[in-house]
Amino acid sequence: MLPRKIISASVSGTIFAIILGLTLPDPFGNINLSSIQSYLLSTSTIIPIYMMYSFPVILIYGVFTSIISDKVGDFIAIKVNEKKVELIVSGALHIIFGLILFWVSLGASILFFITDRILGSRYKKYKWLEAIKSLAIPVLTWLIFMGIVWGNDMFFN
Repeated sequence: MLPRKIISASVSGTIFAIILGLTLPDPFGNINLSSIQSYLLSTSTIIPIYMMYSFPVILIYGVFTSIISDKVGDFIAIKVNEKKVELIVSGALHIIFGLILFWVSLGASILFFITDRILGSRYKKYKWLEAIKSLAIPVLTWLIFMGIVWGNDMFFN
């Protein structure tokens, strides 16, 4: 279960940072985003910053609370003898735990929940090596976007 949660954190944390960068490229409102070039530059600049702050939280807090949510959901589903209750309870707990920073963390928790359910539906037992390899996803994404920022600074400034 833990390797699958780590893989879910790697995938959802990366997707979350990209979506947040695309929807909120200038969190402070200091940059004029009137052209597509300034929007893309601001987006590619902010995504690594979002990843640096959100991914460790998603990896540690998200995995921990997701395990708790799934265990509580399993326990209640066994008590009431209804399999669908596990999905509802686990989803509700993911949402409750995701409300720690309101809409930003709520989006991350819902994305984590969906990613984990998709991986869990594949009926595969994930191994630790796969979990460790999955950590390359956020690292490579961070390096790619930092390369874009570096290339822009080197060639256009």
